[in-house]
Amino acid sequence: MKVYIKNHQRLIKVNRRRVKKQLRKALQLLCLHRAELSILFVNDKRMKELNEQYRGVESTTDVLSFPQTETQNTQLSTQNTLLGDIVINLHKAQRQATEYDLSFYEELKRLLIHGLLHLVHYDHEQSRYHKKKMKSKEKELLEALRCL
Repeated sequence: MKVYIKNHQRLIKVNRRRVKKQLRKALQLLCLHRAELSILFVNDKRMKELNEQYRGVESTTDVLSFPQTETQNTQLSTQNTLLGDIVINLHKAQRQATEYDLSFYEELKRLLIHGLLHLVHYDHEQSRYHKKKMKSKEKELLEALRCL
């Protein structure tokens, strides 16, 4: 399992070791022992640009995922797989943590898991059934990572 992290914003410091540990554990729980992914931390301005460029939405958002494979989750565990990229807006994450009465790292973990699930083809926008399925898996992983 390999997790690459780049921080392209300057205001918020992130414990990369902690983030990698959480993602490696989540990958393990998803039986993705041979997976690679990258994380990019950005600010509001950069996230707005990316959201507009790739989704046609002229506003910032908290997380974007860019899967690199169309292979379903069940087939990913047997291959060396580059899952893709997760982009997280740390400024929005910090605001949401305050809004949801969470610590910054709790909110960051939630966004990491949400982004990771998109990389393995969970899609809450597809239907109510898929939304419920993704929410359930997100809750399961967050509970398993509660102490990390």
